[in-house]
Amino acid sequence: MLAGPMLRRVESKRIVLWLATSRPLRARIELDLGDERPLRLEPEPGTPACRVLTAGTHLHYLLLDLALDTELPAGRWIGYRLALAPRDETEPQWRADRDWAPDLCYPGRETPGFVFAPQVASLLHGSCRKPHHHDGDGLLRADALLAELVARNALDADPAPEPDGLPAWPSVLVMTGDQIYADDVAGPMLRAIHGLIARLGLPVERLEGIDEAGVSDADDLHRHPDCYYRRDQLLPRHKRNYALIEVFFGGVEKPVFTSASAHNHLITLAEVLAMYLLVWSPEAWRGLDLAPPSGLGAEDAALYARERRALEAFVADLPAVRRVLAHIPVAMIFDDHDVTDDWNLSREWEEIAYGHPFSRRIIGNALLAYAINQAWGNRPETLDEQALDLLQRSLAAPGDAPHEECIEHLLHSEGWHYTWPTTPPLVVIDTRTQRWRSERTARRPSGLMDWESLTDLQHTLRGLPAVLLVSPAPIFGVKLIETIQRMFTWFGHPLMVDAENWMAHPGSAQAILNIFRHRKTPQHFVVLSGDVHYSFVYDVELRGRVRGPDIWQICSSGVRNEFPPRLLAVLDRLNRWLYSPRSPLNWFTRRRHMRVTPRRYEGAAQGRRLLNGSGIGLVELDAEGVPWRIRELLADGRTIAFVRDEDASRWD
Repeated sequence: MLAGPMLRRVESKRIVLWLATSRPLRARIELDLGDERPLRLEPEPGTPACRVLTAGTHLHYLLLDLALDTELPAGRWIGYRLALAPRDETEPQWRADRDWAPDLCYPGRETPGFVFAPQVASLLHGSCRKPHHHDGDGLLRADALLAELVARNALDADPAPEPDGLPAWPSVLVMTGDQIYADDVAGPMLRAIHGLIARLGLPVERLEGIDEAGVSDADDLHRHPDCYYRRDQLLPRHKRNYALIEVFFGGVEKPVFTSASAHNHLITLAEVLAMYLLVWSPEAWRGLDLAPPSGLGAEDAALYARERRALEAFVADLPAVRRVLAHIPVAMIFDDHDVTDDWNLSREWEEIAYGHPFSRRIIGNALLAYAINQAWGNRPETLDEQALDLLQRSLAAPGDAPHEECIEHLLHSEGWHYTWPTTPPLVVIDTRTQRWRSERTARRPSGLMDWESLTDLQHTLRGLPAVLLVSPAPIFGVKLIETIQRMFTWFGHPLMVDAENWMAHPGSAQAILNIFRHRKTPQHFVVLSGDVHYSFVYDVELRGRVRGPDIWQICSSGVRNEFPPRLLAVLDRLNRWLYSPRSPLNWFTRRRHMRVTPRRYEGAAQGRRLLNGSGIGLVELDAEGVPWRIRELLADGRTIAFVRDEDASRWD
């Protein structure tokens, strides 16, 4: 078992599990539904219930999409036993999960399990998990929460609020973007990736567009002296490709909002596939050599040593990460770093990036890996027979014609968004591939969704009493930061400040705000977001209307990342002074017809509303879908509540 089992989509008569193994296997699952005998399912590999993809000699993916004849009991523990056997055995010799994953179960439990909780009483959410960040991992706090719930046998999914008690078992873990950082890779992580590629026997990919550097395939890339910390040097140097260098490796020039490690950008499909295994499971790390590669200069060698120390702490936490992913349904959506920084930011960006075979391949490989490792479990039907066939042929011969055909297919796919039938429904939107491109100038930021996709979203929301809306970028962000981004855009440099927010494009801004104003809109909107590397909560109400809807913008970022602390302190206080709810400057923003009130977090200094630090968000809702308690479980062990100022005294 290289990674998993990861619990993905769970419905009343459906369970989806994802796993990656080092050999072709068949799976058998037993569910403890409280009856005398467990429900046993043994799906045949290659059928809709057990899809299989083979990426190399020792890398095989299984997606178990299990249809049940009986409904899952709600609000109680459902244990499951996952047994595996070689696919080629006529009489399978089954190995139970306690044999190949003894640390997968919580103390006091003999099997992994979950609580089917279609009425969402609590959920976990977060984004931006960078492996070599020096802070802790928010998923560790998620694991600690589940361990405490199991230890106290607090497995009831009753949505009744209990102010002094533990939360209900979370219905879902929502990962709102940047599950990997394909564009911000530590040197030791890249070293581990190359070691794992060799161990798994992944095919060598042919590469185009960097022939001038003497690189024709993945083996040439790995041997090249510029492979570590200098991948930008592999690009052709003639004048027309300077813009390509800026698009893909310009992150090091950005002083505030983006990473400074783009020079190790993942390139090949094998590299991205290996990174997913390394960020989700401890198994892939076993026996890998992390000694620095030869040829590093003194500065790079020192950086490599610092990154290695951070990664060793990251790897030590992975058993707990693997365990929590096996016990809660995990919903995912991409943001830019899952593919590359500023992905599809503007029409100019797209013209440059997709107009060159090298950059197009980088994007395509990351999107292909996303499809297998994330999108497949969100909504298995997204990858139909045609898509699965293209994926398999791409995995077998990366760089050949089927690989390019698959990339073309995925780049034009419109099925990355999805809805889960929880109560309230979980509606996850795609803000990356359905952009509203600026018609004024190619350099201006595109809208996060175009008119057609926003119209479809309005139809999805029509008539719902409440909704959990997942937008990777906050719909209601920090106005001062948005103003700074607008200024840089006006001077023609949107890439310098990641000028991506809902209000940056007038068309998409007006359309999303009109959805909130629609007379048949849900009365309760809980907007879950990430992206920005700090956490906050806003209460939003419409001006000029007698009633609602009630909107809560809840941002939790990052799971393992943070904003530069001193800079955030300055921006936070300035934003509070300049854009308080009573400030006349609000009438010069696109949200002037809405009242946006930031919540204070416990222990906040005077004028502070933005919480900085790695962690995971915990939201608890009542039976109407109204969040009654919103907290951040920080990686350093603190639990911080976001409270209204008028309620502060009872929380102090």
